[in-house]
Amino acid sequence: MISPVRAVRTALGWMTVVPVGGGEETPDRELGGAVLAALPVVGALLGAAAAGIAYGLGHTGLPIALIGVLVVAALALLTRGMHLDGLADTADGLGCYGPPDRVAEVMRSGTVGPFGVATLVLTLGVQATGIAGLAAGSRWYELAFAVALGRLGAVIGARRALGPAHRDGFGALVAGTQQTSIPVWLAVFAVATLPMGWDGDGVDVTALVQGWLVLAAVAGFGLLFTRHCARRMGGVTGDVLGATIELCVAIAVVGLLL
Repeated sequence: MISPVRAVRTALGWMTVVPVGGGEETPDRELGGAVLAALPVVGALLGAAAAGIAYGLGHTGLPIALIGVLVVAALALLTRGMHLDGLADTADGLGCYGPPDRVAEVMRSGTVGPFGVATLVLTLGVQATGIAGLAAGSRWYELAFAVALGRLGAVIGARRALGPAHRDGFGALVAGTQQTSIPVWLAVFAVATLPMGWDGDGVDVTALVQGWLVLAAVAGFGLLFTRHCARRMGGVTGDVLGATIELCVAIAVVGLLL
């Protein structure tokens, strides 16, 4: 059994540029499943970093819109841009017509097509603008929460009902590995919304309900989007999980600003 500490360390090593070691780890489905289950922890750390960067830049006099762009750029650097690559490849794959083999060919072509470019621009634009909006209101906790919540989409995408599309790659390691972790993380994020409903004088029920609705929207999108991708591609890939993360972060920031 993979220990939680090992799972988090390996998740940091695989999903970020943080030099935590773990290069000696032998990838297999047991370890892959543990890494996916620990992914929201990585998201929480990235969210805290994003909030800290936004807070620091807020004292520089930079335009708030530029701060949003810089925070998104920092997140891309911290994650090696792997989720953005997955978003572009997934968009190109879904944008083509044909059977799963044709979709796989497009996604593995190594080039970014018009669907990928458009999806990247729009998604990053939404993220940057949304993060800027949260930063403008000094909503640092919500900013961190949105980044962490995006990783829940990938956990849901790796649920037991969806198998891997290919026999190799990251998807083969993690697809179909998640079951218990999904309700556990749903409960954790539901509790994590509680600080949003505390305004210093009491409970703001509207803000609390909004947080729960954002959680439901992200979870619902993660469920439907990955099911659609699995139907088109014959299963789940690492690119699909990366795309789900980026899209869920965008949904989260928009939902929190409504």
